[in-house]
Formats: sequence, structure tokens, C-alpha cells
Amino acid sequence: MKYSTVLKKYVPIEYVDLVTDLLLKHRVIFKIVKPRKTKLGDFRAGIGEEKHQITVNGDLNKYAFLITTLHEFAHLVTYDEYGRNASPHGKEWKDNFSKLLVPMIRIGHLPKPIESALMNSLVNVKASSCTDVNLQRVLLTFDERNDNLKTLESLEKNSIFELDGRLFEKGVLRRTRFMCKEQNGKRYFLVNRLAIVKEIKNEQE
Repeated sequence: MKYSTVLKKYVPIEYVDLVTDLLLKHRVIFKIVKPRKTKLGDFRAGIGEEKHQITVNGDLNKYAFLITTLHEFAHLVTYDEYGRNASPHGKEWKDNFSKLLVPMIRIGHLPKPIESALMNSLVNVKASSCTDVNLQRVLLTFDERNDNLKTLESLEKNSIFELDGRLFEKGVLRRTRFMCKEQNGKRYFLVNRLAIVKEIKNEQE
């Protein structure tokens, strides 16, 4: 099956050729995988004559999938140029990620909020779309999800919420994560401010 046939399901149609060209240009195994809680995508360098491997979560909206794919290709290009001499998200990676983002923006079919967020990112590229909080907020608005689900940061302090089948109480913000207390074990966990959670109303506390 041709790359383009599959990619149409995961990236905006205007950007299928862009991703296809990257796949044809580089020696890489590209896999669309089940959702992972800790990462959106992953790059693994091939050993010896093995091909590199890139994996991207299949549940991402099309714009998040596209940007995550470019993020991982930036790792691939950086590895081919510098091997393990470049840090994972150092200057070399940032330069390559920026070079991949510019053609995507120039194609001109991104929604204006995403384009604006990406332009801001180009000024100081973050480690990933996850750590660029503004960009991640914008990308989340293109998700299709239940209206009862919200981002953790949108809840009031001390709100009770459900995440992965467990109940937590929202606490104070520590940089990009909230300190949250688990209701059963009374342990504390740091939860990403943009985690998608279900608020539990007061009458159910």
C-alpha cells in the first residue's frame, strides 16, 4: 500500500506529499502505534545496517500527528548528521526541526491559530509540542472529544477529577504540572497541566 493512501487518514491532505517525501528520502521504518501515555512519538536509531525507526501515536488529531512526525524526523536528520554527539533536543535538533517546520508553514493550509503558535515556536523551539504549552493548547482544540472532558488547568483549585480511572484532587502548579492528591491512597502525583480529565462535581465528592 502506498504511503499516501495510509497518510491521508492521519495528516491533512495538503501535507501528505510533504510526509511522503520524507519517508522516501530517508532509510526509516515508520509505524503508527497505539496511544502511549508518556509520549506522542519516538525515534530509535538503527544499529549497523538496520533502518531507523519512527513511531507516532495513532490517536492524535491530524495536525498534532503532522507536527509530531516532523519532530521525530528532526531527530533522525540530527542523528544522521552528528550521531550521538548531539544532545537529544540541543541546538542541532532545534535547527533541523525549524528547517522542517518552515516548508510546512509555507504550504499555507494550516489553521491560523496553529500557524501563529508555530511561528512563535520558531523563535525559540521547545523540546517538543508537548513542552510548548501554547502550541499544545492550540492543538488540543482540534481534538474530537467528549464535552465532559476538560484540561486540568481549566479546573478550579481543589477540584476532584478522574484520570485513568482514578480520582485526584487538583493542587498547586509546579512549572508545567499540578501537584495532585490521589483520593484513595492519599499519595501525590505531578500531572501535566494539559492532561485531559473528567471533572467530578461536588455532589459526588
